[in-house]
Amino acid sequence: MSEVIVVGAGPTGLLLAGDLAESGVGVTILERRDGRISNLSRAFGVHARTLEQLDARGLADQLVAMGAPLGRLRVFGRVDVDLGALPSRFPYLLVTPQYNVEHLLLERALKAGAAIEYGAEVLELSQDATGVTVTTKNGVHRAGHAVGADGFHSTVRRALGQPFPGKSVLKSIMLADVRLTEAPPELLTVNGVGDAFAFIAPFGDGYHRVFAWDRRHVVPDDAPLDLDELREVTRRALGSDFGMHDARWLARFHSDERQVPDYRVGRVFLAGDAAHVHSPAGGQGMNTGLQDAANLSWKLASVLRGAPDALLDTYQSERHPVGRSVLRSSGALIRAAMIESAAGRAIRGFAARRALSVPKVRARIIAQLSGVGYAYPAPGGAHELVGTRATDVPLGGGGRLYEALRDRRFVLVGAADVTGWQDRVHVSAPATPGGPTVLVRPDGYVGWAGTDTTGLRPALAELAGTPTTA
Repeated sequence: MSEVIVVGAGPTGLLLAGDLAESGVGVTILERRDGRISNLSRAFGVHARTLEQLDARGLADQLVAMGAPLGRLRVFGRVDVDLGALPSRFPYLLVTPQYNVEHLLLERALKAGAAIEYGAEVLELSQDATGVTVTTKNGVHRAGHAVGADGFHSTVRRALGQPFPGKSVLKSIMLADVRLTEAPPELLTVNGVGDAFAFIAPFGDGYHRVFAWDRRHVVPDDAPLDLDELREVTRRALGSDFGMHDARWLARFHSDERQVPDYRVGRVFLAGDAAHVHSPAGGQGMNTGLQDAANLSWKLASVLRGAPDALLDTYQSERHPVGRSVLRSSGALIRAAMIESAAGRAIRGFAARRALSVPKVRARIIAQLSGVGYAYPAPGGAHELVGTRATDVPLGGGGRLYEALRDRRFVLVGAADVTGWQDRVHVSAPATPGGPTVLVRPDGYVGWAGTDTTGLRPALAELAGTPTTA
């Protein structure tokens, strides 16, 4: 019997399963698809905080080599957002299709020992005091915990009876993969003119992914779509269709804003699109799901090693507010892009440029968009660093913090007694002496900090589990 069942082999489920397997946790992934990684996924941008999480798993450099770094975004036609000042090793948005992310995460999860069963559509899920039972078309699985990472139409969410409140923001969005005769002026080309919106990004294989929306023609998702309609809307939004031809795929979909009230229900958790969906503006959907997985994985591993069960409740208290914030910010972006009147669009551009001209406001906007600006609530009386994102600092003796995180252990920067937790804590002297001793969680956030280390051992018991014998 596995210790954890993960339903869904998209990016969220694969990162979670890989983390658990590398931590020595028995994990089985149940995936209803047949095993092929789809090239029809919609995500195309990997933000700085997600790249940091992948760096802590030894995958970031590989992914960067497969994509195109974009240091500047242009929104609303003429408003530039410079990402170069991000306090990160990755001061850019990486443009690369989702299937590249999935490929790396799948390879890692399988190498670490995660089991995966394809064609395993979930039919039922139930839980009791000792575990979770998941019934698929292929059989019955039992585990101590389960995670639903099975997307917008999550069977796990429905089995839990969780509502998914929210609404559709945009209906009849056109989606296509096309070849272009002319190169767009930007790596990511995007604009909205009131009655039309279009976005173009390179797919990486000679095709481009196009999103487009026409206020004048909102039809059901199953309505026919041809290339001429896509060309016409793109020309209205971007001034050119860049010689679109040879569409290999055309479809319509709708974009929702929804979030479940509870990310945890007993022994079962929801992550990624099963827990929250947002408008595509800002490209934060896949990124938010991957960061959900990074937050939950180490907590499950720690509880299985004896940490208090209450640690799992912090998944809700830490990640639900982030999901809500992303929902609001992406919603504000898409609504601003859809302003219909010319006067409204002029005001929108003026307000955006004015806001970005204020250094503190610009830094806050970019930090939120990239994910590096989020912090988690800290207990009363905790050091001011607790809950904040740990920056990637050099360590004494060589190497970087995020390299030290790659073995899924906590990293203690400073000197202190960790007897009993040596298998779970990597101890390193800071490259620059001075400052507090800091315990960095496996997800790259500060779990404890202080100048007096007497509080470290109780913190380790809460965060890392029961100590082993010395």
